[in-house]
Amino acid sequence: CTDIFFLKADICQLGVDQRKVNMLAREYCVAAKIKNKPIILSHHMLYGLKAGQEKMSKSDPDSAVFMEDTPEDVERKIMNAYCPTKEEEKKGSDTADDKAEDAGKESMHLVEDKVKNPCLDYIKNIIFSPPGATFTAGGTTYNDFETVRDKFLGGEMSEDDLKRGLIESLNKLLEPVRTHFSTDENAKELLQKVRQYKKEAMPKDSKVRRLNLVELSKVPAGSHLVFAPVPNATPTLQEAVDVLASLQKVQAGQPSVLMLLDWSARVVNACDGDLKAISAYYTILITSLKSLDPDTMDKVQVIYQSEAILADPSNYWISVINVGRHFMLNEVMGPDMKDTEGVGIVIARLMKVADVAGVEPGSLALLDDSASSSVEASLITGFFKDKLSSLTQPKITTGGGPELLLQKRELEVHKTENDEYYLLDDPKVHGKSKMKKAFCEPKNTTFCPPISVASCFAFGFDPAQSVGEIKISRTAENGGDI
Repeated sequence: CTDIFFLKADICQLGVDQRKVNMLAREYCVAAKIKNKPIILSHHMLYGLKAGQEKMSKSDPDSAVFMEDTPEDVERKIMNAYCPTKEEEKKGSDTADDKAEDAGKESMHLVEDKVKNPCLDYIKNIIFSPPGATFTAGGTTYNDFETVRDKFLGGEMSEDDLKRGLIESLNKLLEPVRTHFSTDENAKELLQKVRQYKKEAMPKDSKVRRLNLVELSKVPAGSHLVFAPVPNATPTLQEAVDVLASLQKVQAGQPSVLMLLDWSARVVNACDGDLKAISAYYTILITSLKSLDPDTMDKVQVIYQSEAILADPSNYWISVINVGRHFMLNEVMGPDMKDTEGVGIVIARLMKVADVAGVEPGSLALLDDSASSSVEASLITGFFKDKLSSLTQPKITTGGGPELLLQKRELEVHKTENDEYYLLDDPKVHGKSKMKKAFCEPKNTTFCPPISVASCFAFGFDPAQSVGEIKISRTAENGGDI
């Protein structure tokens, strides 16, 4: 997106797979009050030659026909190409989620194509691209693509005839290119270098570029890492307790690091991206953590994400890019995220993997056991295994402290402002009033907020390590102690 402005481009002609980024540039012009928006020309993306490939891949030589391919290369690739005659049947019926799911796949094509046949795609967009072009298959010459498509899908043209015709047409187009690279000395030398480059095994760089906060003396080695919550306008006691419970999962003698995700907060537009609001949230959170459990917080090193990144921004952002390259988009999005939720969450997840790689912790505690945490844990584990195998794989745990929910409001209309949780900046009077209004059904110990809150402060923030004693007294006018 930013390339458009750095290059001062007036017209952007790219594949339709880049349309979303290009349109983001136009939206930015509105926000930045730039009068002349870039003109976006999105062209068709050819299918890859193998089944399931939404587009060609430069890393897979047999996924496409290249300009330097020999006649034998073209024949091998096309004869082995995926060539269906009808739409693939999907198992089960389409659900609303199936129709809503995009993950960047459907957006690669300008028109709907249910067959997704790469051979027909080549014939339509390459062979019939020049004005007056024809296509010959099985001894018959065709003047338009629609007839070729109907004949093939209707069974009147065999797959072998279609592919043989495509091979002949492609080689006819490529022959002048081959002649140039075989007769022109400069071109011939260049082609030899390209082919030699492909044959030689690329030297493997064992060192993966990443932020290294241990080497930069920003964090201790082998630490226990916890990420603070993403800021919001109503910091709750629940969030503080979850952080403390996660910090207390540290092993004896292991240093702890609490990272405040201020830049990720801006990426996901938390607190409307307001720097002062984000800073205020973290100030309230850290002050509350120190008040609730000073002994734990005395052993914790707090670091802002922005401070960590700026220690070596080049390597950090390269590592974020590498994480994005390593995973498919649907892996980063997970099962529950839709395209409409924006790119912010996706980028924040890539940044979190890079953050973990930068800290190089011995263990990592994610604040909850939601689907989002499961996706993040999978990304971190996968990247360390595949790209950072020389580093110690951090032990990942999920889940925070005991639940401190005061009310269960099933209907939105029944909710009142901030009555479900204690807020970290609640005035003293709310401590009593909120507890008086808290749900407390006789004989119901499964969900009893007074017991949960009292137990949290009496027995500790980590339910797995709960020890302590709580004494409940009644005044004489209320019947006294029994």
